Amino acid sequence: MKIFKQLYFIGLIFILSMVLAACGSSSNDKEEKASSDDTQEIEYNGDTYEVPEKIDKIAIASLESMEDAAILGVKPAAAVTVGGEIPDYLDMDLEGVEPVGERKEPSYEALLNVDPDVITWTTKSPEEVTQQLEKVATTFPYSHFSSDWDENLRLMAKLSGKEDKAEEIIDDYNDKLAETKETLDKKLDNDDEVIMIRIREGNIFVYSDDVYYNPFLYDELELTVPKAVEDAEAQEMISLEKFAEMDPDYIFVQFSEDENADDPEALKKLEDDPIWKSMKAVKDDHVYVNAVDNLAQGGTAWSKLSFMDAMNETIAK
Repeated sequence: MKIFKQLYFIGLIFILSMVLAACGSSSNDKEEKASSDDTQEIEYNGDTYEVPEKIDKIAIASLESMEDAAILGVKPAAAVTVGGEIPDYLDMDLEGVEPVGERKEPSYEALLNVDPDVITWTTKSPEEVTQQLEKVATTFPYSHFSSDWDENLRLMAKLSGKEDKAEEIIDDYNDKLAETKETLDKKLDNDDEVIMIRIREGNIFVYSDDVYYNPFLYDELELTVPKAVEDAEAQEMISLEKFAEMDPDYIFVQFSEDENADDPEALKKLEDDPIWKSMKAVKDDHVYVNAVDNLAQGGTAWSKLSFMDAMNETIAK
């Protein structure tokens, strides 16, 4: 009888272990299936990213992606700030969005509290910052190059389910670009030079032809490239005397007191300088200060459409 009981319990334990193993296998299969079914792969800028199939919360940590969100009508779960605030030019579109630190240094703790499904960052960032963000959620290094503007827009549209809206914006953009080119062709001579400069720390800066608004000006609108722009490497300081030697026909000036905290009167000093006053664009009243918001990134659909509006209100008027 004792042997029988022992065999009985051994058999019972064996049967229970088999059932548990089967249940465990079934559970693992379900988890693997759920994992497979609940994710998707997104191609962006030559790389593949795995993200949730259903994206509910996007944390936006770059101004480029904030501009794309604004123009698409996307309300992200969180966004970075400038001086502790959502930039004024995007405030209406992104009103009420949770702040997660400054654009140059997002708060990892704030991002963890938001628990986003994805993060859009920037290719201007140091690699170590990107690596930290990737510990929170899949992070897209959002391109800051103007030539990637439509791919950027399509990425934001894919993440937010706004693909149709993105294609509509791209079509409108191409139509508006063609109209603006035609208008400027009639207004400008072949050798007229148009340049955008930025006043920082009281100094004049020009940009190379592949950053900020310059790809739009010289590649898309096909305007004459000034020599100072050809020679510049990224952002480059230029003296007023050297700039006056260029003597461009039209000047767009970007100025912010935040970037001239030690010299808030820098723009007024420049405008009062006899060398500045001697320039052709100044004499002809062809200088336009902050025709587009000075924080606009230059290479996005939002920036370029805004700049086209500005050009139609200034040069082409």
